Amino acid sequence: MDLKFKEKFIDLWGKYFGGVELPIVFYYTNEENRAERVQPPKRHRCIICDLAKVRNGKPLYFDIDAVGCGGGKRYLGFEQKLGANFEYFLSYGIPGEMEGERYKKSPELVKEQLKNLSPFEAPGKYIVFKRWDGIDEGDEPLVAVFFATCDVLSGLFTLANYDEQDQYGVIAPFSAGCGSIVHHPYKELQSQHPRAILGMFDVSARPCVPSGVLSFAVPWSKFVRMINNIEESFLITESWNNVKKRIFNDKYSEY
Repeated sequence: MDLKFKEKFIDLWGKYFGGVELPIVFYYTNEENRAERVQPPKRHRCIICDLAKVRNGKPLYFDIDAVGCGGGKRYLGFEQKLGANFEYFLSYGIPGEMEGERYKKSPELVKEQLKNLSPFEAPGKYIVFKRWDGIDEGDEPLVAVFFATCDVLSGLFTLANYDEQDQYGVIAPFSAGCGSIVHHPYKELQSQHPRAILGMFDVSARPCVPSGVLSFAVPWSKFVRMINNIEESFLITESWNNVKKRIFNDKYSEY
């Protein structure tokens, strides 16, 4: 990681977004000493809740045993299989055997969706998450993930589309919370025109983030372009300055 780029982003983030919450990044590695290991949970646990610590500045890494959710293991690339009767779990369940989440109308609909959702294999034994200001020179981020409010998202969304001919520079696929910040942006890395992912609509993961916050995950090559475009984009206009004032005021109204 180029530390000059790290500092450049921090300066621009403060200047144009009021220095609100920094993004986190992730990458895969086979080295155990890149962060603190998340301890294996004793019961089901969503990684989005664990990432609250990363958002507060504590670097963490997960291996397959530290992920306390079968879906999480799959969306992070540690496992390719799905749990038994997953199509019923995501829909209306099995009476007397399994309570369904009712996120899809029928098991058949789930099966059809899964045909277009191919898993990937993690390129390392560990996935490391760090907040932007904790990135070291030896880190090689794959994706930058923002947890942001509506005004901040409007800036990120518009910046992500700034140099795109296609109107879909940002997509919002139906997904688990971890899928929206890891699986989908990671898969976008394989595209010649990677898209940003708007997410955290997963009802099960919502309790792990503040009520007014969504996620915005950006594959690395696109993220670098976005940052390099900032000072010629709409962010230097009076239109954005009006929004920026409200972002700044909202930030300090909490204190």
